[in-house]
Amino acid sequence: MKMNRKNNMVWGTLVAALLASCVDTEIADVTVAKPESIAQYEYLNDYAPLKSYIDRAANPDFKLGLALAANEFIEGGLVFRLAEANFDEVTAGNAMKYASCVNDKGEMNFETVDKFVTAAQAAGITIYGHTLAWHAQQNNKYLNSLIKDKEMDVDPNDKVDIEDYVVDYSKDAYNFWNSTPEGTTIGVNTEEGCLEIVNPASTEQNYLVQYFTGDNLPTIEGQDYKLKMMIKGSAKGTLNVGVGPWSGRADGSFSFDTEWKEYEFSFKAVADGGHVMTQSGLFAGTIQIKHVKITHAESPAVEVEQEIREKTYEDGLFPFYPMGCEPPVVNGCIHFVPDGGWRQFFILPGGENKLEEGNYVLYLDIKSDKDASDVQLSMQNGWGADNQQIKVSVPIKAGNQIVKLDFPNVDGGDYDVILIPQESDATLDLRSVKVCKVIKMNSIPLTPEEKKEALTQAMNNWIEGMMKATGGYVTTWDVVNEAISGGGNDGEGFYVLQSASNAGADAANNFYWQDYLGSEDYVRIVVAAARKYYAENGGVKPLKLFINDYNLESTWDNNHKAKSLVHWIEKWESDGVTKIDGIGTQMHVTYNADAAKQQTQKDHVVEMFKILAKSGKLVKVSELDMGYVDESGTTVLTKDMTEEQHKAMAEYYKFIVKKYFEIIPVAQQYGITQWCATDAPGAPGDSNWRGGEPVGLWDSNYNRKHTYAGFADGLAGK
Repeated sequence: MKMNRKNNMVWGTLVAALLASCVDTEIADVTVAKPESIAQYEYLNDYAPLKSYIDRAANPDFKLGLALAANEFIEGGLVFRLAEANFDEVTAGNAMKYASCVNDKGEMNFETVDKFVTAAQAAGITIYGHTLAWHAQQNNKYLNSLIKDKEMDVDPNDKVDIEDYVVDYSKDAYNFWNSTPEGTTIGVNTEEGCLEIVNPASTEQNYLVQYFTGDNLPTIEGQDYKLKMMIKGSAKGTLNVGVGPWSGRADGSFSFDTEWKEYEFSFKAVADGGHVMTQSGLFAGTIQIKHVKITHAESPAVEVEQEIREKTYEDGLFPFYPMGCEPPVVNGCIHFVPDGGWRQFFILPGGENKLEEGNYVLYLDIKSDKDASDVQLSMQNGWGADNQQIKVSVPIKAGNQIVKLDFPNVDGGDYDVILIPQESDATLDLRSVKVCKVIKMNSIPLTPEEKKEALTQAMNNWIEGMMKATGGYVTTWDVVNEAISGGGNDGEGFYVLQSASNAGADAANNFYWQDYLGSEDYVRIVVAAARKYYAENGGVKPLKLFINDYNLESTWDNNHKAKSLVHWIEKWESDGVTKIDGIGTQMHVTYNADAAKQQTQKDHVVEMFKILAKSGKLVKVSELDMGYVDESGTTVLTKDMTEEQHKAMAEYYKFIVKKYFEIIPVAQQYGITQWCATDAPGAPGDSNWRGGEPVGLWDSNYNRKHTYAGFADGLAGK
């Protein structure tokens, strides 16, 4: 499903009394009462539970599934009984997704998954796993932390302390928590510019005089810090300190004397945030504190050259605007032969060289037949008097060379780069010009290989954890969800994969594993991990792995997304190792009241099933639900639906289910999962999936709808 599914499986209010004319009477222990008007729904009483309509002899492996909220199934109430009575299999809407199980520190919690599996086992109902890999509903904070820039490797003695928190009592007031006996005072001595604690007599315990000297710290659990305090006393003594929240602190102490000194205490934060607790009850006299600082050590910033672009040339005529000089490109080099005149020519036009403000260096890969002292290079962001022009000499020696040229204090803009031989008599061959920005940094980006390694390990950890939690009970999975973008060209005429580069505004909310693991290795890595850890954690039955996607029935591109998915599966399996068992087609469909458009939709549903059948893979309708649009294309909400519109939807359900059985060979039939049991609560645009739409087979009070009959008739082949 393309949309955010945070609340996709919100079920509506559970009712104590279900209507006898419309309810699944197989759900036990439910009091029923007829509605006031039952004429048009009375026939629904004659329907049995949905799964009873499956011809098990003709379709022995077919599974009828329902997506639901795992916690409601675990409760064992109405939702559980509905699923148990009508379906063979359940899918958790959110509970088995990455963000539901992995926190910001990468710690995994599978408590809900464990309970979900236990409940399904007790009911004798299978679970379809959803989903091992996806770009949405990931823990972006944790995953991005794995591929952030790494600190430069320097001598620890060369590291510098960076201040994270400072209280300077020469200018800051004292407003922190404290607890002291009568007679003890704490406050700022404005004359000496310090915090002053006066304790006239020692107490029995140090903690009887305790006070915060800092609060609301920015410390992060597990990171290394230093506490620095400038202290002196009226006599020698000891000040106990603790850094962290009340739930746990890193403890230390300072032995001070009568002279101002800065003392340091190195510690590892045991929790996020907190305060600096100070205790001095055993000391009788005055303690003064000028400042309190929390610091961490970093590598010192160094200058690093970051490549912006490199310009190379193709053989042929001079490629840029001529300025009275048009040297051709020969053997990949701009070939300049002197003719005795004053000459200059572009080597990189401003339209290809947009620069931000900063310091730059240029590298010329150049060959000369002799030394030349009068060659210059100009970099300028225009030709007017107010435009910046930086001109430097180019030291040229005979032979091949890489010449480095400094361009500090660039204002920013589109900068032409012009080589100016002037009247030089040297023959020059320029192979390339490379532009680099000089930046100061104390960290460097991970290489693509390092990022891939880190995320491959993270993916393996996640899948191993999930397979341990499910203990071999979950034998079928959406191994990768929504991989295909629905646009672009992979070079073979098919759509490219989803990526941050083609996701638009959604990119900021998602994490695209494939951008780091690679378009082909992404799926191969996930499939390999699933098979490995399933086998290692109690998996005995054959493991079936599906690629799940939406819009495979698309009308606007003649099912090109379905064709692209089949193409990519062939590519992923071309290594001879990776095996993908099935294809999941989500089918979040809409009945269209425009007869011509509705017929086009039906035609493309048929074509989709044909494409998937031809793939030879198992086929699952994985997330079936339906809305309704009128002839103008406007979505009709549940509250505005007419009986005729409900019946039209029922016929479309019947059509889809029947075509599945007609077109998909028995050996390829995995099953159909209804994504929404009941109509969606809420309204369009809210956090509910298809908010306010008539997407269920039951209404919000769990009364059977006409769509229930359509679905059942489709299963029965009527």
